[in-house]
Amino acid sequence: MIFFDEFPWIHTKKSNFLATFEHFWNTWASKRTDLIVVICGSSASWMVQKVINNKGGLHNRITRKIRLLPFTLHETELYLQSRQIKLDRYQLVQLYMAFGGIPHYLKAIEKGESAAQNIDRMCFTKDGLLAEEFSNLYPSLFEKSSNHLEVARVLSKKAMGLTRNELVNSIRLVSGGGLTKVLTELVESGFITTYIPFNKRSNARVFKLTDEFSLFYMKFMEHSSFSGTDVWLRISSGNLWKTWSGFAFERICLKHIGSIKKTLGISGVYTNVSIWRTKGDANESGAQIDLIIDRDDHCINIFEMKYYNARFSMTKKYASEWREKLEVFRENTKTRKTLFLTFLSTFGLNENQHSIGLVRQSLSIDALFAE
Repeated sequence: MIFFDEFPWIHTKKSNFLATFEHFWNTWASKRTDLIVVICGSSASWMVQKVINNKGGLHNRITRKIRLLPFTLHETELYLQSRQIKLDRYQLVQLYMAFGGIPHYLKAIEKGESAAQNIDRMCFTKDGLLAEEFSNLYPSLFEKSSNHLEVARVLSKKAMGLTRNELVNSIRLVSGGGLTKVLTELVESGFITTYIPFNKRSNARVFKLTDEFSLFYMKFMEHSSFSGTDVWLRISSGNLWKTWSGFAFERICLKHIGSIKKTLGISGVYTNVSIWRTKGDANESGAQIDLIIDRDDHCINIFEMKYYNARFSMTKKYASEWREKLEVFRENTKTRKTLFLTFLSTFGLNENQHSIGLVRQSLSIDALFAE
């Protein structure tokens, strides 16, 4: 077996390595029956463009592709348990908000520390693993990484995401090949995710920055004025964290649709996952829904996702707002499907007079850990 690690970085500009590798494979390696050649690279976009979609000597030469994705919450829990690190799921979600499921980051989590202590040590101490990580992250993956970073920064300020046209109006890159390449590379590398709004065509696609560490760094680490010990403990007790964590929780839910569907008992039902928003007008206020599961069995799950430190209780005003939102959704989309308002919160929903008859299903964060 021959294993090439970080294949894209062996191929430097003057090395002619890719052409040499093509010759090696086609004239010698492919003729052997006792040889396996494995190539890998963290720059997913380069691997896709130069190897998987190669139009030269490596065209159609791949025997098997393995796309290594970050750990899910379930896999994160299993990995930490294998290292005798036992944290409850509320704390695991907090860690995931900061680091995502990147094994290299999770490897630095230490036994006996809370989520807040781990984040504080890894991100806010001088020699923490992630203190200088961001300055190297994008340049290590992309050529002309300033363009990728510019797109990421713009998207980091828009929790609902931006369409391509909205992006064009917000950055210096012109619409065309340059922007297409940047967006494709960011998608392939897992930094941004695209969503097609409910009942819209693909040209209405919305781009969202979904890389947890990028979002965490730009919000809390980059311009932090805190110093000394227990920095994160102080930040995480403030209102800025409480607001931001709500959006972070929504992004995590969107990444665990498979687990949510399993918990709902609809794994075998064909579905489309989307978002929805309407700007409203003089007669009607705008509305948005951050997760919709449109099912082939003539039902639609409409989600309210709430990150809260206890079981959530609906108020009369809150319930009234959701009844109005469901009405606006049905009227705008003209759907005839049955609407199920599904509440997904940290510790679940306290059933009361306001939620009965409105919320069809209530889930807790355990739904995100379903295998």
